[in-house]
Amino acid sequence: MMNRAAPDADPEMAFTALEIRLLDQLVSDRPDPNAGNRSLSAYLTKLARLGGYLARSSDPPPGNMVLWKGLLRLTDIHRGFLLATQDVGN
Repeated sequence: MMNRAAPDADPEMAFTALEIRLLDQLVSDRPDPNAGNRSLSAYLTKLARLGGYLARSSDPPPGNMVLWKGLLRLTDIHRGFLLATQDVGN
């Protein structure tokens, strides 16, 4: 996974700018010493939290299933956002 190969990489390697913006709005940052962390690892953790990952200090890294659930949820939110911002002619 990219999280292990390049955890400090730019999140735009895996996410679009709109997805990054949506993740920032949907998942609050945890208070930690690395505040303002815009790494791929931080956004993958946000995606996992959408899928039900609790991100406690004793938890193992998120697995494929929780990332998949988070990705499905982000896709639905992304589509809803795009539909809501379209001009429907009213």
